[in-house]
Amino acid sequence: MRFLDRGNGSGVWQIRCETGDESARACVSCGCVCRVRTSRERTVVHVPLGSDAIHLKVRVCTYECVACARMWHDDLKALVSGRTLLSRAAVDWALRRVALESASISACARTLGCSWNALDRAVRAAGMRILSESDPYGAVTRIGVDEHVWRHGAFGDRYVTVIVDLTLRADGAPARLLDMVPGRSAQAFANWLEARGARFRDRVEVVAMDAFSGWKQAAARMLAHAVEAGDPFHVVHLAAGRLTMVRCRLQREATGRRGVKGERLYDCRRALLKTASLRTPRQRERVDTLLADPVNDALRLAHGVYQRIIACYRHKDPRLGRRMMGALIDALAEPAATRRCPELRSLGRTLKRRRADILAYFTHQHSSNGPTEAINGRLETLRGIAMGFDNFEHYRQRSLIHSGRIKDILTH
Repeated sequence: MRFLDRGNGSGVWQIRCETGDESARACVSCGCVCRVRTSRERTVVHVPLGSDAIHLKVRVCTYECVACARMWHDDLKALVSGRTLLSRAAVDWALRRVALESASISACARTLGCSWNALDRAVRAAGMRILSESDPYGAVTRIGVDEHVWRHGAFGDRYVTVIVDLTLRADGAPARLLDMVPGRSAQAFANWLEARGARFRDRVEVVAMDAFSGWKQAAARMLAHAVEAGDPFHVVHLAAGRLTMVRCRLQREATGRRGVKGERLYDCRRALLKTASLRTPRQRERVDTLLADPVNDALRLAHGVYQRIIACYRHKDPRLGRRMMGALIDALAEPAATRRCPELRSLGRTLKRRRADILAYFTHQHSSNGPTEAINGRLETLRGIAMGFDNFEHYRQRSLIHSGRIKDILTH
């Protein structure tokens, strides 16, 4: 045993060892105990001890049977997989740190005293093997879909389509990343659904999505029996965007320029987007004064629609909330109701076109696409931990380890 100091209070323990299996010397043909012809030393990176790395210097013997003219080596399959540098225990240790503690590959490699490339390959291979053995698509009945930027570039960002398992949300369990495919088109999502097979598609009951028409086209073509549920966040965000457009239009009509500090329309920009019941008394007074001005009739109308949409989603009774939302969509579809506000006319057309998707959320609880957005946030964290990715397949595999079902497998 030898200790090599690495500085910073850590080091490498080099431990010389050999296999204790005496039966390895027996010839499988004649059964006689054979001699050691030669031996070599193989370095295997093992589980660290505290901050110190452990490198096993394993003596690998080559045996020779003179009678049978055969030669063979010590079998190290119980210690390592193939010709890899890391022991099985070291790979499992690193995989658990990466998956459960969000540790970086470089931090684990420093602790183990091995190269980044060797550890990265081993962790990704182990993670994919565990996921493939667990049948991640077996019990999926609800999925969420969204786009995600996996690489920013000077000549354009690179997008992927993220598919998330929302099935366990009904039991209070977190959502899990199912897969991701390059691109953010209807064809990309449709190709992924087709590759999963008919049994998977027949099990899917609900597809949660945002307002992007590509997801709807793919779901309608490949999952005709499934319910398409519009995400509340994107519906509210759509109404908030129209409210902001009305405010900006009135600002330009009044001053001929953008708003500045000290002007009522500009000073109330955030308070207008806040839920009415959550405003402070000062905010409530400023908003009421602004909306009481006859010049701001269009703003008052848009603000009322925005608050009614929020009230529909916040209602304790989903059935009543559904009726309220349906009545609001029908009212916005009437030309007379939005004659003074072209922004609301555009909103009404969009809501009418996606009426079935929007109302489906109230019927199918736990079908919000919010967990999908949360997974997107976790993927952003992963990119920060790894300081970016160049290879999409490596990014996909690391994402499945970081946000997929592998956490449940490792902790149970």
